Amino acid sequence: MNFGIAIHGGAGTILKKEMTYEKEKNYLNGLEKALNKGKKILLKGGNAIEAISESVVELEDNPLFNAGKGSVFNHLGKHEMDASIMNGTDLNAGAVCCIEHFKNPILLAKLVMEKSEHVMLTGKGAMEFGEKMNCKKEEENYFFDQLRYDQWESIKDSDHFQLDHSINSTKKFGTVGAVALDQHGNLAAATSTGGMTNKKFGRIGDSSIIGAGNYANNNTCAVSCTGSGEYFIRNVTAYDVSCLMEMGGLNLKEATSKAIHERIKKIGGDGGLIAIDKNGRIEMPFNTEGMYRACWSNDGLKKIEIY
Repeated sequence: MNFGIAIHGGAGTILKKEMTYEKEKNYLNGLEKALNKGKKILLKGGNAIEAISESVVELEDNPLFNAGKGSVFNHLGKHEMDASIMNGTDLNAGAVCCIEHFKNPILLAKLVMEKSEHVMLTGKGAMEFGEKMNCKKEEENYFFDQLRYDQWESIKDSDHFQLDHSINSTKKFGTVGAVALDQHGNLAAATSTGGMTNKKFGRIGDSSIIGAGNYANNNTCAVSCTGSGEYFIRNVTAYDVSCLMEMGGLNLKEATSKAIHERIKKIGGDGGLIAIDKNGRIEMPFNTEGMYRACWSNDGLKKIEIY
């Protein structure tokens, strides 16, 4: 049986001419390290949930990516994070949003799925649950990054927000995610983000919303999205891919292409997604200049790409 994993570290205005050799190498190495964490679990016969959790934790611990340690600053100068995870076996899911201080939001989302009767917890309640579950926390300085601080400083007194890591670019969508199919035929998806720089009013994007930024169903596929979250929420994009397959009879390539290149584009949205179907086929479409992405499957496929 085929099995495999795909990961992403965000999509948007990622131009090769603006990327130094060293920075590009660091991104590619970070992606490969995260990919290998999940791959190792799958090769040992481990389940898809554990594989994607390990890969996303690795991305959350890497300050290059806008999730966990690399999360951007909100309007109050705080780091406010969202994450979700879904098991395609039984459609069980867990999500957290507007949380602070937790080192790995994806692990807290996983605890919501496995240790509570709920699907989504938010803010103070989510953090109380995390403390009860002894989920690891960090002090504010753990999340500090000079580039992200400078980015926030440049717009903090305005009503503007940014979706990117770069001060000069306005369209780099910071999200990380992973999808996997294990040797037992089970699919799973996980997505985590630090949101938008200078975001206000408790804004929540698609990353923590099951069906919008994250979805898995053993009958079809597992999907993790990255992009302009409001548009992915409006289109219910992750579920849309599954629905196009189950109800519309499309294959994974057709369904993901339609979702990203037609439906999201039609309403003005930008971004991309990663997906793997029940047969181990992988697709990673995006309608922006680039998307940090990587994938591996046991049939010999391996890609680590940016543009």
